[in-house]
This record gives sequence, C-alpha cells and structure tokens, in this order.
Amino acid sequence: MKQLPPEYYQLLEQLQAVDFVLVELTLYLDTHHYDQDAINQFNHYVKEREKFKKLFESKYGPLLQYGNSPSGSPWDWDSAPWPWQV
Repeated sequence: MKQLPPEYYQLLEQLQAVDFVLVELTLYLDTHHYDQDAINQFNHYVKEREKFKKLFESKYGPLLQYGNSPSGSPWDWDSAPWPWQV
C-alpha cells in the first residue's frame, strides 16, 4: 500500500470525530426534540462535516459511493486506499 501523508490521517480523524458528535447528538435529539442548543450544535457539526468531507475528497478522492460523493475524471472510486482500509 502506498504511503499516505500525515494530513490524510488528520482529516480522516477530524471526520470521524465530527461523525461521532453527530451520532451522539442524533441519539440525544431523538428523546429531546425541543432542545434548541442541541439542534444548533447538530447544525453546526453538519456544516463542519461537509467542510471536512469536501476538503478530504478534493485531495484524496471519494469517501462514499452510490451518489454520496462526486467522482473525479477518470472514475476514481476504485483508487485505493479507501478510508476503511487505513
């Protein structure tokens, strides 16, 4: 497997951290529908995730398939390593 720069792992870790926060906030909001502070936090982290996702994909290729991430040209979905392989 090719050597990846430290930034690859840093961005991937930031995405994982934001995803964790979003899962936890989702679980909380499932039982606290009217907590405006939690809703604001959720919306903030949705924007943060989109920012990290765009940055990661612009440098290292798509994170997800089936229309969740755009492809470069040529088709780059089959370019390893995939995020779950590192």
